Amino acid sequence: MKSILIIDDDALIRKTLITHLNRRGCETRAVEDGESGLEAFFAGNPDLVLLDVRLPDLDGLEVLRRIRDKSPRAVVVVMTAFDDMKTTVEAVKGGAFEYLVKPLDFVALDLTIDKAFKVKALEEKIDYLVSEKQKEYLIDNIIGSSPGMRDVFKLIGSVAGTRANVLIQGESGTGKELVAKAIHYNSPWREEPFIVINCSAIQDTLLESELFGHVKGAFTDAVNETKGKFEIAGKGTLFLDEIGDVSSNLQSKLLRVIETRDFMKVGGEKTMKTDARIIAATNQNLRAQIDSGRFREDLYYRLKVVEIKIPALRERTEDIPDLVAYLLEKTNRELRKNVRKIPPEVMAALQENSWRGNVRELENALIRAVILAKGDVILLENLPLESEEKKPCARELVPLDEVEKEYIQYVLTAVKGSKIRASEILGISRPTLDKKIKDYQLTT
Repeated sequence: MKSILIIDDDALIRKTLITHLNRRGCETRAVEDGESGLEAFFAGNPDLVLLDVRLPDLDGLEVLRRIRDKSPRAVVVVMTAFDDMKTTVEAVKGGAFEYLVKPLDFVALDLTIDKAFKVKALEEKIDYLVSEKQKEYLIDNIIGSSPGMRDVFKLIGSVAGTRANVLIQGESGTGKELVAKAIHYNSPWREEPFIVINCSAIQDTLLESELFGHVKGAFTDAVNETKGKFEIAGKGTLFLDEIGDVSSNLQSKLLRVIETRDFMKVGGEKTMKTDARIIAATNQNLRAQIDSGRFREDLYYRLKVVEIKIPALRERTEDIPDLVAYLLEKTNRELRKNVRKIPPEVMAALQENSWRGNVRELENALIRAVILAKGDVILLENLPLESEEKKPCARELVPLDEVEKEYIQYVLTAVKGSKIRASEILGISRPTLDKKIKDYQLTT
């Protein structure tokens, strides 16, 4: 039952409102002055307040201010017999949900109350979802007790409360974004946005616009002015994934933003400020890229104020049983299954596997196993683990183009679709890679 507090010095209005609201199924309490209203509000925390502007002891707007100071989410509907612009503006500025003029139109009153309760329910739902999201990225929810992971946890705890830039390094699938989110959601700025940009998935010409925004007419398709991710992030976190794929031109612009904390939109002339913390991540050896002239050394040091290296799964096999338990629980919940038993020989095989795709590969393997399991037990036959039969020396003889197709797809998957990185690994040009993707109908 929703509770409503009425603060009005008119006894007839209080009686009329109580009768009407009780018929709606609301629990009501009515008082006649501001001090009694404040006492009743803080004692009962009602869902909604109907507040008269003219009270015998306190101005209604002062009551509104005191309520909102202590309870910013309070829903207060202001009522008055004096329909003047100044009072309306002051009430809205003070945080009133709505402004009603006496004599009250009870249809309008009911519509206002219904709207207020819907907004309050939506805010509570959003608060719950934000709370659940924060729980999801607590340090305690990153699985691992190995020495390498304990070092990661210490660094997350040390850097979360600061605005320092962070560079996260690790192979694909080790959980770099998860660590970035743990830093953000354990920081004092957890309510601010966490914005993700995959630098390898966006063409260089578009990436600049994504980061900084653009003004109308900046280029052919710029029909409207847009905000960039630096502007949207506010005081939150901008997570630059695959930072090693950023071009040298854009590297210099990122360096300037980090050094000056300001930027301009593409095609714009106005300088804008940013307070966003930058967390960058890469699976590449940036030191090697610096040596080859593909990555700026000054940007590297600006990004790695704090460096976090996530160990590969094969380097922390003692964490696999805990990871399996966590991932199985998650998979069963999502697939609505109940496959929870793992024989010792299966767990041993999981710990002996090389897991080139790290935790992401392990999770995918468990999803497949849960889907294929006949009962509540995962068997070796359900898992796509490496075996002697799968090694190149024992595999079935196939045409060369089949081998090429399989390997190119493996590389594209490993670099999460980055054609720039895939071209470098394969030793072929970007146009050649594009042609092979089209000919072989590969996915990126």
